Amino acid sequence: MTALTKEIATQFTLERDTFGKLVLTSPLGERFEGVVPVRAFPIQAPEDGISLVNLDGEEVGWVDGLRDLAEPAQGLIRDALGTREFMPVIISIDAVTSFSTPCTWTVQTDRGTTDFVLRGDEDIRRIGKDNALLIADTHGIQYLVRDQFALNAQSKKILDRFM
Repeated sequence: MTALTKEIATQFTLERDTFGKLVLTSPLGERFEGVVPVRAFPIQAPEDGISLVNLDGEEVGWVDGLRDLAEPAQGLIRDALGTREFMPVIISIDAVTSFSTPCTWTVQTDRGTTDFVLRGDEDIRRIGKDNALLIADTHGIQYLVRDQFALNAQSKKILDRFM
């Protein structure tokens, strides 16, 4: 995308049609129905770099920083991302059934208490330079630990046994 087209791509209006799909209108009057927001960096920088993609998979809009976007576009994009993405954030690890895998974990997440089965130690991955972890369960759901060292003492003790 050239500098000129990127500048145009950030100036758009966004609305929902009668079917609830996002419609982007460019400054030149082009309408793109069924637009889907896609995060460029969903874990490292979820608020930065959001591409708006049409039904053919082509980028038709770009948002440098979601928090800088005016309403109602910001709210519409947040709603669309929320329905499309599902990655609970682990707040604490309450218990594990055993310290060998597979085992069942009971955790507190930003979406409530849940249990999941950890298949193997390799399903816990470090991400980025931060202290973040991704933990995958047997169903393929990814759980995010934003900072493993910010967890409570019990959670860190349990986590240390698997790393």
